[in-house]
Formats: sequence, C-alpha cells, structure tokens
Amino acid sequence: MALDERKMTATEARLAAMQVPEVGCTKEAREAALERVRRMGLPGRRDEYWKYTRPDSLVQVAAPRAAVFDAGEEPMFSAFDRLRVVFVDGVFSPELSDDLSLEGVQIDRLEDICCTNDHWAEDLYGVLEARGQSPVERPLAALNTAYAGDGVAIRVTGRVSKPINLTYVHKSEQSDVLLHHVIRVEPGAEATILENGPAAARFNKCMEIDIADGGRLHLVRAQGRDHERRAYTSLFARLGAKATFKSFTLTVNGVLTRNEAVVEFTGGDAVAHVAGACAGDGNFHHDDTVFITHDAVGCESRQVFKKVLRNGATGVFQGKILVKEGAQKTDGYQISQSLLLDEDSQFFAKPELEIYADDVACSHGSTSGAIDEEALFYLRSRGVPAAEAQDLLTLAFIAEAVDEIEDKAIAEDILGRVQGWLARRR
Repeated sequence: MALDERKMTATEARLAAMQVPEVGCTKEAREAALERVRRMGLPGRRDEYWKYTRPDSLVQVAAPRAAVFDAGEEPMFSAFDRLRVVFVDGVFSPELSDDLSLEGVQIDRLEDICCTNDHWAEDLYGVLEARGQSPVERPLAALNTAYAGDGVAIRVTGRVSKPINLTYVHKSEQSDVLLHHVIRVEPGAEATILENGPAAARFNKCMEIDIADGGRLHLVRAQGRDHERRAYTSLFARLGAKATFKSFTLTVNGVLTRNEAVVEFTGGDAVAHVAGACAGDGNFHHDDTVFITHDAVGCESRQVFKKVLRNGATGVFQGKILVKEGAQKTDGYQISQSLLLDEDSQFFAKPELEIYADDVACSHGSTSGAIDEEALFYLRSRGVPAAEAQDLLTLAFIAEAVDEIEDKAIAEDILGRVQGWLARRR
C-alpha cells in the first residue's frame, strides 16, 4: 500500500539529510533496510504502535538540542571490573576504551566489519531486525540498519570472565547518533553486557542478538541521566534450544525514551526475561514496547516493568505475547505497573496475548495507583520522616523488576543509584 503524501514527504526529507557510511560487506543489508524504510515510512502519531508516544522529535530532520548534564557522580558500573568500550557522540574512542582482547570473546568495530569480507557478522547484520518487522513494522530500527555509522560486533565463544561495558558519552548539544551492535553467543557460551550513558542529544540504537543452543546472555542497561535527551532503542533477540536471555533497563531523566524489544524463541526449553524500571519527574515520557514470539516447545518468557512517575510525567507500556501453533508447554508472564506520585502523571498500558496452542500457561496484568497509605502510615508511626518513607516504598515497588538481574551486586548498585536519585528530589 502506497504511503500517504505527508508521510512520504517527511520520510524523504529525513533520508535526504542523512549519509550512508562506507558499507563494505553490509551493503546489501543496508540497501534492503533503506527499501524497508521507504516502503513503511517513518512513524507518525496515527500509527497504532505510536498511539501513546509522539515520534515527531525522533523523525524530524534536525535533532533537537539537548544540554549536556553532569550528574556529579561516578559513572554507572564504575565499581565493577569490566572491559570498557566507549563511544563519544557515537564514535568509538580507543583512548577511553580498554584493550578489546578478552578470552572467550571477539570484539570488532562496525567500521572494521564494513571494510572486511567474510566477517561472521555479515550473516547477521540486519537479519534479525528484518525478521522483527512482521507482524509490526518498526521503521526507526530499519533506519538504523541503513545508516548506522558505528557500533560493535561481539562474538562470545566461551564463558567470559568479566562484563563488557558499552559506555556512551554525550558531549555535543546537537549530536545525532545511530549505533548498531551485533552479538552472537555460540553454543554453551555465556557473557554479561552492561550499557550506560546518554550517548547524544538524539540517540537511535539497534542491537541484534543471536543466542545459539545452550548459550546465555545477560544485558543490563542504564540509560543516561541527561534531562533533555531523546532516545529510541530497538533490541532483536533470537534464542535457540535451552538458550537464556535476561535483560534489564533502568531509565532516569530524559524528555523522551522509547525502548522496543522483540524476542523470538526458535528452539525448545529456552528462557527470556525482559524487565525494566524507570523514574520520571516532570517533562518525562517513557515508553516500553515489547513483542515476544513463542515458536518452540517448553519456553518461558517474563516481562516485568515498573514505572515511578510524578509532576506530570508519562509512562507507556505495550507488551504482547504471541504463542504460535505447536508451541506447547509455553509459560508466558507479563506484568506492568505504575506508581503515580501525584494526580498530574499518567500511565498508558496495552497488554496483549495471542495464543494458538492449547497447552500453555500465559498471564498478564497491569495496575496503576498511588503510594499505599497504610504502609506509609506504618513507617511514619515508627518515626520515619514522610519523604524517606515514600522513598522506601518506591524502592520496594521497583525492586521486583530489579530482581530480574541475575548478578546481585549489580542489582544492589542499581537500587542504590535509584535511592540517591529519589533523595535528591525530595
């Protein structure tokens, strides 16, 4: 179906202002992605999956300015021994990064892939993103595949001894960044990937993750603290038999954030947990959109999302579990909850189940409410000041999502950061 004239004009205006980087072995994938963008058009408010989030600032030609914010504290995950891979305004910084050599993993820059023939990532770049375009179109992810200028390819071949930390540094108020990461976890291999930092004034990041039979990947993200930043992230994961994928994302601050996760089970007895927590104040809009497809027997999926909103902040959750015919013994769980700390904040939820198998256990739930007055009274009666009592109840509310992180030291660090954020805003 042809695009309407308004969407086509807006799409071509954005494309005309962009430049395809040196492409090398990713040329065909980029050309196919560009064709998808032109066919779908960039998202507009009338698109069903953008009903609750205005995509205008994500698709306009020039990125809105975003002041660089200094949190005055150590960067996230700095307390842990990790391999640092640093990008400054979307460009890899060898000076700030560690030596990329680490036993059990191969790490290459996207730039190197583009200039090399027969690289393993050639068979994966753009493939999972393309698969994730059905049944729901995701044009901003296709835009990323076509135009991303940097990123990394990570091939996990063994049990990696320490986390790989992708750090994004924002220095220019007008930076407009597209990063694309490709991750392959070989059979029986395991790794943890940490992500942190605001990256840019406007950030579009795509991550394609292919986990082979018996592979395990843990992904923990902390999106940057810059107040005025805008971000769209897309994650596409494919799991083989008995594979495990666990993801957690923490978001604090930011004018607009939309995180999309698309997970596909292709082998039996696999596990995928996708979780997130956000804390927003004032001009804050946060959108989690998740689509999980069960296409194998005996797989388990969990979606756990918690949002704390105040002073007019807005939260959105759109989550779907699709169980295909033959995907018996599926265990699918989905929960989205918001804690509204005033009457001006709002939360929009759209949970969905679509099931074509008869031997499954699937459930979803969504709630929205204020602080528990009885619990607040109990803490106050024990001498806890009102502000501190509210913070304690807020942390308890978020804890269920943070508990999805397998590494308890990282989970405790994240809760400590959230506690500090709450304390500074009493």
